[in-house]
Amino acid sequence: MTFEHAFDELILIEGGYSNNPLDSGGKTKYGITEALARKLGYKGDLLDLTVNQAKQMYKSEFWDKLKLDQIDVISSLIAREMFEVGVNSGLRVAAIFLQRSLCVFNRNQNDYADSIIDGAIGPATIEALKAFKRVRGDEGIKILWRAMNCLQGSFLICLAEDRTKDEVFIYGWIRNRVGGI
Repeated sequence: MTFEHAFDELILIEGGYSNNPLDSGGKTKYGITEALARKLGYKGDLLDLTVNQAKQMYKSEFWDKLKLDQIDVISSLIAREMFEVGVNSGLRVAAIFLQRSLCVFNRNQNDYADSIIDGAIGPATIEALKAFKRVRGDEGIKILWRAMNCLQGSFLICLAEDRTKDEVFIYGWIRNRVGGI
């Protein structure tokens, strides 16, 4: 259920077809880049990519690779955030945002052990998230989401500072990807 909801939210942000020459992703449809579609075996014109094809690509390449079904059992809010960050900033970045946030919230490892910040979701990260929720509860999950959202905002601003062509996109990135629950 959460994947369906996360996908629906993402499609509202990503929209339909785009071929903006300033966009590093190049041609996209529903946020799927032509390069990713080709990597996954799509042979047609990107304009003909269907929503269902995009959905399958998002599920296999983002949701499943980030192990978001396991995270969803603990928190759908965190799973949705990681999905969106993974799609827009990369799988490794999404995992690092979660790992960094969990590490700084463990009160010097009094609540649970530090995770290795390696950009890969594994058993240690899942266990740390479970422990965090046991200690901090639902309010803690909202605070964890805020911390991850802060990291995302900073990441996007750094992108626009490093690649000035992205200044044309930063307002929309912040408007659509950083904000309220």
